[in-house]
Amino acid sequence: MRRSQHKEKSVMGVGWYRPEQWQRLREISVDADKLEKTHAEWLGIAEKTVKDLERLGLSIIKVDVDVEELQSWSHQQGLPVDGNARAQFITIKTQQMTKSQG
Repeated sequence: MRRSQHKEKSVMGVGWYRPEQWQRLREISVDADKLEKTHAEWLGIAEKTVKDLERLGLSIIKVDVDVEELQSWSHQQGLPVDGNARAQFITIKTQQMTKSQG
């Protein structure tokens, strides 16, 4: 009997922003100049990024980001809302999601 070797995919969380909260995200982010102007513009880039990462063999989890929760978390951590804080927040959410799944 031949055993198949199952290689587990690496999991990566990608922040998924709500259209109705996009302008609020831009308002609270200290690096708003680095964010796309519209949610539609961001969405096009995000969807392409997800496809590219999946092609590389990563398992992608879309992490729903509530902007007010992100702002509250950043404040509690003493962090400005910027790319670094958003990444940390998404990493924590991803870990919580993967723990609850298995």
